[in-house]
Amino acid sequence: MERPITLGEFIIENQKDFPYAKGELSALLSSIKLAGKVVHQSINRAGLSQILGKAGKENIQGEVQAKLDIMANNEFINTLRNRGEVCGLASEELENYLAFEEPMHKEAKYIVLIDPLDGSSNIDVDITVGTIFSIYRRVSPTGTTVTDEDFLQSGRNQVAAGYLIYGSSTILVYTTGKGVNGFTFDPGVGSFFLSHPKIKFPEKGSIYSVNEGNYIHFPVGIKKFIKWMQQLNEEENRPFTARYTGSLVADFHRNMLLGGIYLYPQGSTAPNGKLRLLYECNPMAFLAEQAGGKAIDGKMNIMDIVPKELHERVPFICGNSQMVTIAEKFLKEYPED
Repeated sequence: MERPITLGEFIIENQKDFPYAKGELSALLSSIKLAGKVVHQSINRAGLSQILGKAGKENIQGEVQAKLDIMANNEFINTLRNRGEVCGLASEELENYLAFEEPMHKEAKYIVLIDPLDGSSNIDVDITVGTIFSIYRRVSPTGTTVTDEDFLQSGRNQVAAGYLIYGSSTILVYTTGKGVNGFTFDPGVGSFFLSHPKIKFPEKGSIYSVNEGNYIHFPVGIKKFIKWMQQLNEEENRPFTARYTGSLVADFHRNMLLGGIYLYPQGSTAPNGKLRLLYECNPMAFLAEQAGGKAIDGKMNIMDIVPKELHERVPFICGNSQMVTIAEKFLKEYPED
């Protein structure tokens, strides 16, 4: 039986598809892969290593940090700082972006935005968590220190994005704008192998992921859409299935493979939505479009939004194109006052 292709081999073989291919992207993705291996090991040993539970601190979002949040954040920062491909990094866990000032970093062409441990509130009960990353080319001149402008770019400018999902197996899924591919980590060998080539959303979806505990706070259009999904589906002879974990990576991954939609709309308790545009929504929207899906904030395409601040929040509706289009119609039919 022929050995499956490794992530490193795949990147090298497909580097011609990357418009700025000079080896930096390969090295950058290798750094993310390396940090992901360390986080994978830490998560699998969390109970034994006494790094479960809360750290007793809040991040810039006002969320109580888990110990693994801090560990994952430090691991990705240190790994990327030790390479020369990144001139700056922004993390959901930090108030401001980091400008890497060493000469080799100032000459680098890329910045990274990262959610080091998405869904970390689930870690103590052993539910799937993940890491989300987004990569841009800097807009400031090389040789200088990065600026706000480098990070406040629309999602259309992403050159790569992806996530690591730490579940029954650890999988790295990414895109450079030429489709979506997934690689499963084999801890025995220490390598990621291509396991999910050319991922596409199924043409029709059957799953919806939303925190229905917030139903009373949702816009009327979203309420109507949820009720529509709960009715008997004529084609399937059953209603849509509700699946929600509280981990964006887990819900998005399942919906992309099986066909579904994820919703975190605006509401009276979250007038601008809850998810962060730069760390969560843009990378997932890029992946969704490359897999034949769609992502909107309720009014416009997620990747067309020009961010105004580093930790900007937006409503997020993402998944199977057909289902997102139907949600969009309900929102137009029942506009908010």
